[in-house]
Amino acid sequence: MSKGAISQFIEKYYLHFNSAALVDAAKDYEKQLEGGSKMLVSLAGAMSTAELGKIFAEMIRKDKVHIVSCTGANLEEDVMNLVAHSHYKRVPHYRDLTAQDEWDLLEKGLNRVTDTCIPEEEAFRRIQKHIVKIWKDAEASGERYFPHEFLYKLLLSGVLEEHYEIDLKDSWMYAAAEKNLPMVVPGWEDSTLGNIFASYVLKGELKASTMKSGIEYMTFLADWYTNNSKEGIGFFQIGGGIAGDFPICVVPMLYQDMERTDTPFWSYFCQISDSTTSYGSYSGAVPNEKITWGKLDINTPKHIIESDATIVAPLIFAYLLDM
Repeated sequence: MSKGAISQFIEKYYLHFNSAALVDAAKDYEKQLEGGSKMLVSLAGAMSTAELGKIFAEMIRKDKVHIVSCTGANLEEDVMNLVAHSHYKRVPHYRDLTAQDEWDLLEKGLNRVTDTCIPEEEAFRRIQKHIVKIWKDAEASGERYFPHEFLYKLLLSGVLEEHYEIDLKDSWMYAAAEKNLPMVVPGWEDSTLGNIFASYVLKGELKASTMKSGIEYMTFLADWYTNNSKEGIGFFQIGGGIAGDFPICVVPMLYQDMERTDTPFWSYFCQISDSTTSYGSYSGAVPNEKITWGKLDINTPKHIIESDATIVAPLIFAYLLDM
């Protein structure tokens, strides 16, 4: 299929520095897919609140993504946007807010993420009453699931349909649920729903064991990687943090700790990041550092795009979708 106007634009004008890195990364991602490799995409930051789902959902539907690693916030905030979008408040002058302005937002039930406020009542509480029932029903039946599996059940049950406020095709979580897309959500406990679940455990209304754990996510990922890496698995990382750190470690774990020395390295790596190397941060580390940890091979295609993920990711996805 011929490339569309957006792809042609970036190929013509994105020729140097971070713009050229964007094009190189997109082309190598495409080569991975053409060669039969699968792709993991990790989501850190506030990508769901930034409405990345408008294009990421299509990436999922078109089989350009085969597994997702995301923070608990990105897991839930796509669903929150689905059911409460009209109640969100944009604050374009967020840099000018005083402490009193921030307190006023809190009293209105508006939780700020940079220039966007998530409405607590319409987003968090609207989901809570339904997800708690699903948690309790599972526990009563002696069943245990991962955090993302509970949200898949919620979305596919249809109980939220009356609250939908955006086009369903713009929800990446709904697209993932329809495909039962494999997912890992490390550190889920620090999300809003994770906090709510913990509160029910503290009140004695749920058992912690009803929710599958991070260790179980890692063992699931190890099995998935082993079963799907014959033609290679690429790693496309948006932002830093645990969403990227957790899944990339599965390769050295299998190779070194399990002593499965036939485990292939990640076959592609790209990170969109605004972090730098000078503070010792893993998020800002150049890709070659990962060679020393047994994550990437010498010949693995490696890309780092030092820019804003809300600008870069949609352009790369548009290229892969021939837009």
